[in-house]
Amino acid sequence: MYCSTYQSPLGPLELVASDDGLLAILWPDDPPERVAVPDDLVEKPQNPVLAKTAKQLDEYFAGKRKSFDLPLDLRGTEFQVAAWRSLAEIPYGETATYGEQAASLGRPKAVRAIGAANGRNPVSIVLPCHRVVGANGSLTGFAAGLDAKKFLLDLESPDNRLF
Repeated sequence: MYCSTYQSPLGPLELVASDDGLLAILWPDDPPERVAVPDDLVEKPQNPVLAKTAKQLDEYFAGKRKSFDLPLDLRGTEFQVAAWRSLAEIPYGETATYGEQAASLGRPKAVRAIGAANGRNPVSIVLPCHRVVGANGSLTGFAAGLDAKKFLLDLESPDNRLF
């Protein structure tokens, strides 16, 4: 497993990759139980997946990228992985509610389970859990905090701030 530090406008992010793909993007102060990563990480920013992730994050934060094209190594339950993958279906600059996300998976009553899965999304930003909002449109839950969530939403919609 490989890691590198990416300097984002929201602070340093630790990027983690396996030989199969991007495993995690960790926020500063991320509790270790939110996303499980191995202890034996090797600092290797030149790893192809980590380098490609950093390049695409640069493009995203510069407003030049609306979706990511990265190999992902998602590790979770079948439900979690389905919930995380469904995040990629929420268009750039738009939001969806937890209920809408649950319905898109054919599990309309699994709203709380969706919230729990999103809270453990290992590749925030790349799979945009920041685009999921409460039923009334309010900002709720985000691993990096609501200020970071608002920043990302505003970044995606600079002409008509969402929040």
